[in-house]
Amino acid sequence: MSRSGIRLLLTLVIVGLLTACGGQKSGEGAANTESPIPAVYKQRCLSCHGDQLEGRVGPNLQAVGSRLTEEEIAAIISDGIGGMPAFGKRLSEKELASISAWLAEHQ
Repeated sequence: MSRSGIRLLLTLVIVGLLTACGGQKSGEGAANTESPIPAVYKQRCLSCHGDQLEGRVGPNLQAVGSRLTEEEIAAIISDGIGGMPAFGKRLSEKELASISAWLAEHQ
């Protein structure tokens, strides 16, 4: 392959990689953006419920907001249920409110 052919190939590869990494237009997908994972979830919940809320030891929480209200979610986190321990005495009110609100967004 000639030197100009190699340059053209490399240019096409670089352009392809750049467009694949940042191809979202302004406003595109705005309805699908979710708030970032709260630190309290990462520290206390992720090991049982997964980084995508898919469930591991604990149940899948991907659409928990369509099944439970924010208040019901807060009560379960605070009091525990089934095999889930109570976190009411381990979390601050702010942490409990943060994780409950975030989970309620997942519908």
